Amino acid sequence: MATLILTFLLLLAAKLPSSLAGHCTTTTATKSFEKCISLPTQQASIAWTYHPHNGTLDLCFFGTFISPSGWVGWGINPDSPAQMTGSRVLIAFPDPNSGQLILLPYVLDSSVKLQKGPLLSRPLDLVRLSSSSASLYGGKMATIRNGASVQIYASVKLSSNNTKIHHVWNRGLYVQGYSPTIHPTTSIDLSSFSTFDVASGFATVNRNSGSRALKVTHGVINAVAWGFLLPAGAVTARYLRQMQSIGPTWFYIHAAIQLTGFLLGTIGFSIGIVLGHNSPGVTYGLHRSLGIATFTAAALQTLALLFRPKTTNKFRRYWKSYHHFVGYACVVMGVVNVFQGFEVLREGRSYAKLGYCLCLSTLVGVCVAMEVNSWVVFCRKAKEEKMKRDGLTGDDRCSGIHS
Repeated sequence: MATLILTFLLLLAAKLPSSLAGHCTTTTATKSFEKCISLPTQQASIAWTYHPHNGTLDLCFFGTFISPSGWVGWGINPDSPAQMTGSRVLIAFPDPNSGQLILLPYVLDSSVKLQKGPLLSRPLDLVRLSSSSASLYGGKMATIRNGASVQIYASVKLSSNNTKIHHVWNRGLYVQGYSPTIHPTTSIDLSSFSTFDVASGFATVNRNSGSRALKVTHGVINAVAWGFLLPAGAVTARYLRQMQSIGPTWFYIHAAIQLTGFLLGTIGFSIGIVLGHNSPGVTYGLHRSLGIATFTAAALQTLALLFRPKTTNKFRRYWKSYHHFVGYACVVMGVVNVFQGFEVLREGRSYAKLGYCLCLSTLVGVCVAMEVNSWVVFCRKAKEEKMKRDGLTGDDRCSGIHS
C-alpha cells in the first residue's frame, strides 16, 4: 500500500504545471504580436513584439481576476530579478466610482513591503513607458468578476543593447479607494516573477518555481512516513501482540516499522526546513506547527525505547501509559498534517489525495475488522471461563451432597 501512495502522490509533479501555467497567444482582439510565453504561475502569459532598430517593446500581459473588486498587475523591476520590491508596475482594477476598468502606475518601494501606508499611484521612473492600457477579454460587454481575463498593454523603451527584462505579476482580492491591497502570500503568489529575453524569447524562471520537485518529494516522504507507516506500526502493536502463536515477533515488527517511519519522517522534516529557508515570507502556521509537534513526539517515542523498564519494574505501567498516549497523539497529528500538506500544495481535490484516502481507509478498515475480531475472541473466552467456573461450582456442590 505504501507503493500505491507513492504512485498517486507522484501525480502531483506532472499535474501542477498544467494547472498553474497559462496558454499563451500572440493575437488579441486589437493587436497581434510576434512572440509569447506562458508564465509559471496564476495561469498568466505574455506576448510581445520587439523592435530592435529603436529598442521599443510592445507587449500584452494576460492575467485573471480572483475577485470582482480585486486587481491584476504587471511590471518591470529595473534593478534586480526575483523580487517585487523596486518594481514599476501597472495595475488594473474597477474604478470605485464608475465600476469601469482602469489602469494606473505604481512604484513598489520598500515601504510597500512593510505596509507602512496605502499604495498610491504615481508616475513611473526608471522605466520609459510610452503608452499603456487595459481591457477585459470579451470587449465592452465583459464584466469584472472572479476568473475574468484582463489584458494589460504597454509600450516600453528599453536601454541600448539590453534585451533582458525582469518582470513581475500578481493579483489581489480588493482595492481600497485607488490603493490596491496586499496580494495573497502563498508560495505560488510569492513566486510570480521571472526574467526573459525579448529578442530570443528565452525565459529564466525564478528559483522558487524550480523547488516544485523538492516540495513533491517532501510531501511524498512525509505522507508515507507520518501518514502511513506510523499508523501501520501502531496497528501491528495493538493487534499482533494478541496472537500468542508469534510470540515476541510482534514487537520487532512494530519497532522496525516505526523506526523506518521515523527515519523517513526525519528526512521529510529536514526537507521542509530547507523549503522554509528558501521561501522567506512564506508561512503555513498550522502545517509548520503540526510538523514540529509530530516530529518532536516521534523523537520522544524513539528515545523512550532506551529507557524502557523491564516487565517486573513497578514503573513499567507508567511508561506504557506514556508510550501509548504520545504514540497515538503522534499518529493523529501526522495524518492531519498530511491533509494540511495537500491543502498547502493546492491538491485538495487531486487524485493524489484520493489515492492516499483510499490507502488510509483500507488501513482503518483493517483496524475495524481486527478490533471486532478481538472483541469476539474476548467475549468467547470470557464466556468459556464463566462456564468453567459454573461447572466447577456444580461439581463442588455434588461432592458435598454425596459426602
